[in-house]
Amino acid sequence: MKVLAFNGSPLLDKGNTALILNPFLEGLKEEKVEAELFYTSKLKVNPCLGEKGCWTRTPGKCVQDDDVSMLLPKFRQADIIIFAAPVYVDGMPGPMKTVIDRLIPIMEQYFEVEENHCRHPPRQGHKQSKVVLVSNCGFWEMDNFDLLVAHVKAICRNAHWDYAGALLRPHGPAFGYMLRKGYTVQDVLEAAKNAGKELVQTGKMSEETLRIVSRELLPLDMYVRITNEGFKKALDKLEVLTGKGNTPV
Repeated sequence: MKVLAFNGSPLLDKGNTALILNPFLEGLKEEKVEAELFYTSKLKVNPCLGEKGCWTRTPGKCVQDDDVSMLLPKFRQADIIIFAAPVYVDGMPGPMKTVIDRLIPIMEQYFEVEENHCRHPPRQGHKQSKVVLVSNCGFWEMDNFDLLVAHVKAICRNAHWDYAGALLRPHGPAFGYMLRKGYTVQDVLEAAKNAGKELVQTGKMSEETLRIVSRELLPLDMYVRITNEGFKKALDKLEVLTGKGNTPV
């Protein structure tokens, strides 16, 4: 079994997204799967040109020469694809979206009607991969993931992939802080790891496991107060160092 994972956080392995992604990958690897991890901000992937050369001039191959040439065969062979990204302005960060935009060559150029809806059929050799979303959000509430989850589900429908579920961590900065300070949050890490094991063993992740990954860590009012105090301290320090307030230059 082959796993293809993408971390879309610009903070790479130091971000809050990695805190959930890494134990999830550990759980997969303990089940003897082969996993590759790429950081989208380190990839050389240009924006899609939109000229459809991958359908009409070099079918199945993008006309641009960048890292997509290396990635496309991996997408075609992957049993599990993981898109891990923080919520940025209600969606995924730009570099990850750019990677996804460049996946058009894995589909045929023709239309077909499937369930009364236009689709592109997959090219020969295209696996019906399982897709997992891993995400964290700076806001407290779970509904901040709604648009990103809907987007990934739509991508799966169009790519003929199976959406396998999402590991979602609201108030992510609090989780990172609490881990560093030794608070009792190890159950979240264990749940993320177990989700990986469950996916391989049973083909799905249990609702209870995903609930633990997303569980409330502290009350909303406390999270808002602590977050605002942290920003105020940073701005007060800036004013001391520069002699300037927080008015934009």
